[in-house]
Amino acid sequence: MSNPLLDYSGLPPFERISPQDVAPAVDMLLERASSALETVTAPDFPARWDAIAKVLDVATEKLGMAWGAISHLNSVADTPELRAAYNAALPKVTEFWTRLGADERLYAKYKAIDPATLSPEQRQAHLNAVRNFVLSGAELTGAAKERFAQIQERQAELSQKFSENALDATDAYAYYATPEELAGVPSDVQQAALEAAQAEGKTGYKLTLKMPCYLPVMQFAASSALREKLYRAYATRASDQADGDARKFDNSALIGEILALRKEEAQLLGYASFGEVSVVPKMAQSPAEVVGFLRDLAQRARPYAEKDVADLRQFAAEHLALTSPQAWDWPFISEKLKEARYAFSEQEVKEYFTAPKVLGGLFKIIETLFEVSIRRDEASVWHPAVEFYRIERAGQLVGQFYLDQPARTGKRGGAWMDDVRTRWLRPDTGVLQTPVAHLVCNFASGVDGKPPLLTHDDVITLFHEFGHGLHHMLTQVNERDVSGIGGVEWDAVELPSQFMENFCWEWDVLKHMTAHVDTGEPLPRELFDKMIAAKNFQSGMQTLRQIEFALFDMLLHTEHNPADDFMPLLNEVRSEVSVLQPPSFSRTAHTFSHIFAGGYAAGYYSYKWAEVLSADAYAAFEETAGADGLPSIETGRRYRTAILEAGGSRPAMESFKAFRGREPSLDALLRHQGMAQETAAA
Repeated sequence: MSNPLLDYSGLPPFERISPQDVAPAVDMLLERASSALETVTAPDFPARWDAIAKVLDVATEKLGMAWGAISHLNSVADTPELRAAYNAALPKVTEFWTRLGADERLYAKYKAIDPATLSPEQRQAHLNAVRNFVLSGAELTGAAKERFAQIQERQAELSQKFSENALDATDAYAYYATPEELAGVPSDVQQAALEAAQAEGKTGYKLTLKMPCYLPVMQFAASSALREKLYRAYATRASDQADGDARKFDNSALIGEILALRKEEAQLLGYASFGEVSVVPKMAQSPAEVVGFLRDLAQRARPYAEKDVADLRQFAAEHLALTSPQAWDWPFISEKLKEARYAFSEQEVKEYFTAPKVLGGLFKIIETLFEVSIRRDEASVWHPAVEFYRIERAGQLVGQFYLDQPARTGKRGGAWMDDVRTRWLRPDTGVLQTPVAHLVCNFASGVDGKPPLLTHDDVITLFHEFGHGLHHMLTQVNERDVSGIGGVEWDAVELPSQFMENFCWEWDVLKHMTAHVDTGEPLPRELFDKMIAAKNFQSGMQTLRQIEFALFDMLLHTEHNPADDFMPLLNEVRSEVSVLQPPSFSRTAHTFSHIFAGGYAAGYYSYKWAEVLSADAYAAFEETAGADGLPSIETGRRYRTAILEAGGSRPAMESFKAFRGREPSLDALLRHQGMAQETAAA
């Protein structure tokens, strides 16, 4: 049977892809891509955008799609065989992309292209390409160029190993609890834990470090000893502080080597630090600007965060007899305080958010606001729980997406959007290729034959990832490299995702997406009002937590010496920013996959940076909402054309100004998070 990774007839045939297919497909596609590179860099090949695209971009896209399918399976359906095949191919794939990005002949060819022959979309893609050649080492020569390539290859290996250690350390942990220990834990979580233990032929309740299990235990378990046990295991994952055999997943040495290689890469390119390299293609102008932004925001949030902690301490002492709360007590205290203050619990709310109903409500808002329709579709999938959909406008296909919601063994944690293919007016066939996305979450599965229940945080996560998906799928740009999220500055790429989160707090949106798991009744307005009252509960603390991660990330990649232990820096940042100090054994950096394995190195600040943009963008909808409270279709249309459809075809600030008519302001973010009063005084 032919190799499914070499099947270009449509979407990846996931069900047919096996680990044995990886090596032959990758080798053949690399050979073809290398051959295409030789063709377009020949002296007599024309320095024309369309000519290069027709040969080189077509070959590299096929490689990119096949490798994308392999990488995706590695993330959502990890097996020892697939992991081995992926790791064997990774150095070869990395070597090719590094060589391509640093090829001085190709760089010269691109520099020779006459910008006057290009469309506006192509001009932006051309500008990006020339800049990226420089950042990829195309101007380096001799030993420096060779070393740069070695660094890229080694970094790819280390990032993959970091990711594997984080996944394996999470998957390896299990604690079999007694019914007594689980007092207070929600019944659906207990039922899932019981079924997990039974499936292994074990007695008790299997507790894991995966979010659908870990978080409710930390929030609801009455046993402080149980919370401490799970907290220690979670906070020391993939570190030197883990228990016994689990230390084999320690990421300490990998982190040190990754940081050293990044610093060396930056110096080869003529920069003082990796932080400086990171901001070159972003909206922020310098690491100093980022650090200033974060510290300014921290200063504004601190009074609110300090009040949050004072409230928690007082409540713990008066109502829970906890006079000296520990790190594993705070989520429990927070949940109890929220229940007491607002008379509702996460568990009560969760009963109304059944996954199918939430999805229906999400689709309704997308269909209404962006004038599209979403329908079930057919495609080969990697797991029976995966669904496939198509988006249409006026009967025309706009894009498609895979939706993979449940957490399971062999699937890495978190939630993400990834592209399968990009919108592109293909230079080889002249056919317009429509975009396809992966939308991946890690939610709890249904128990007792009932549909899965989502927490309100899960609902927000789903909307967030769909925001990324819409950015990718609703684009109207025909040039691949600046289509959808392609070419969008990294610190602006979270704008559409965080924008969508706002709808999770709108009654007129929410009432269409709730149905009680037992009665089918919609969420009562009274309960929603309590949720709104609690919306900014601990927003000061949460803001500082994100700033702690972002500031640590930027300082780690600018001021830190990679030869030194990074824990003192993390502790310094915590003492500057945090209002709750974690215990000395806590090792959050060791599973900080965003910056060590996920493309956010010296870029984690992007979440807060883009939150300013998204809050301000959403304020336009608040200003134009109808008397019925529903968002204005006209504003939705302007947002769609200015932000989503424009993709990366122009600088993000231009797109923002096209929508808002001005530059972004911090005011909306502080108002949305209940921290506006302080600004007036600031």
